[in-house]
Amino acid sequence: MTVQELPGAAAYRPTPPPAWKPLTDPAPLLPDPEPYRVLGTDAAGDVDPELLLRLYAELVRGRRYNAQATALTKQGRLAVYPSSTGQEACEIAAALVLEDRDWLFPSYRDTLAAVARGLDPVEALTLLRGDRHTGYDPREHRIAPLCTPLATQLPHAVGLAHAARLSGDDTVALAMVGDGGTSEGDFHEALNFAAVWQAPVVFLVQNNGFAISVPLAKQTAAPSLAHKAVGYGMPGRLVDGNDVAAVHQVLGEAVVRARNGGGPTLVEAVTYRMDAHTNADDATRYRADSEVEAWRAHDPIQLLERELTGRGLLGDDGMEEARAEAERMAAALRERMNADPVLDPMDLFAHVYTEQTTQLREQAARLRAELDAGQDQYTDESEEGR
Repeated sequence: MTVQELPGAAAYRPTPPPAWKPLTDPAPLLPDPEPYRVLGTDAAGDVDPELLLRLYAELVRGRRYNAQATALTKQGRLAVYPSSTGQEACEIAAALVLEDRDWLFPSYRDTLAAVARGLDPVEALTLLRGDRHTGYDPREHRIAPLCTPLATQLPHAVGLAHAARLSGDDTVALAMVGDGGTSEGDFHEALNFAAVWQAPVVFLVQNNGFAISVPLAKQTAAPSLAHKAVGYGMPGRLVDGNDVAAVHQVLGEAVVRARNGGGPTLVEAVTYRMDAHTNADDATRYRADSEVEAWRAHDPIQLLERELTGRGLLGDDGMEEARAEAERMAAALRERMNADPVLDPMDLFAHVYTEQTTQLREQAARLRAELDAGQDQYTDESEEGR
C-alpha cells in the first residue's frame, strides 16, 4: 500500500504546508567565495598606520616567542609545545580586537594570543611544563584556561557570553579553535546555542590545513568551514588568515556586531601551520616539503613588512627595533624558564572545589602523612651520616 492509498490520503501533502518559511534569509549569511584580503589591495590604504606598525611589532615578537618555546622543549624545560608559527596573524589579531572587559577562550595552540593579550609569557607556558592547574588566574586576565580537549572551550564561551547578555553587560567572548575542532560535537552544540540565544560570541576557526595528520578534505565536504555558519543561522566570514590586517578587520567587525546585539559570527581564517603539530610530531610523514615552502612565500610577517616598507612606514631601523625587542623578550623567557619551579604537592587539592569533599580531605591527609614520613626518614639519614 502506497502513501496515496492510505486513509486520508487526500490531505497528504508531499511538500511543507504554505505556512512554512525559512527562519532566516540565508543569502546575507553566506561567506565570500574567496578569502577576504587587505594587504596588497586598495583597502590597505584605509588602515591606521599606527595599527599596522603595532601589528608588525607583535608579529615579530610572536614569531620569536614560538621559536623560543620550541627550543625550551628540546632543553627539557617544556613537556610539549604546539607552535603557532605561520599562524601569528590570527593569534595577534584575536588578542588585539578585544576590550579589557571581553573574554578570550583559547585552545592549546593559542598561547601566543594569551601573551599578546597581556598574559605573562611564563604563566602562559606553565600548563605545558607540567606545573599545577592553569598557571594563571582566568578572572584576572579574562582569559579562559588553555583548552587541551578539542572544542570544549566553545560551549563555555557561549555560556559566559549568554550570561553577560542576561546581566546587561556588553562583554563579548572570542573563542578560538582549529579546523580539527570543527569535527567535534562541542563545536556544533556551541554554534547552535549561540545562534538561538543570539549570544555575543565570535568563533574564530584557524584552518591550518591539518588536524594533526588529517587533511581538511578528509574532515568535511563543505565548500568552506565558514559555510557551516549558515546552518545555524549566523554569518560566516572567510578571511586570509596570514593577512593580519584583514583578520583584525573581520574580527573587529564581528566583535562590534556581537556587542551591539547582532549575535554570533563564525570566522574561518585560512592559514598554515609551518611547524609540526607539536614537538612530538613528525610532519614529514603526511605533507611534502614543497607544500611548506609554498606557504613560506605567504608568510604573515613578510606580507605586512612588504606593505609597510612599500608605503615608507617602516625602514631598517624599525625592523631592527622590533627584532631587538623580541630578543629581549626571548632572553627573559629563557632565564625565567631555566629556574626550577618550587612546587608544593599539596597544591593538587587546592582550587578543585570551593569546599573540599570528604574524599579529597582524606586523600590530602594521606599525602601529607606520606610527605611527613619521607621528611622524617631523610632527616634521620642525614643525622646518621654526620
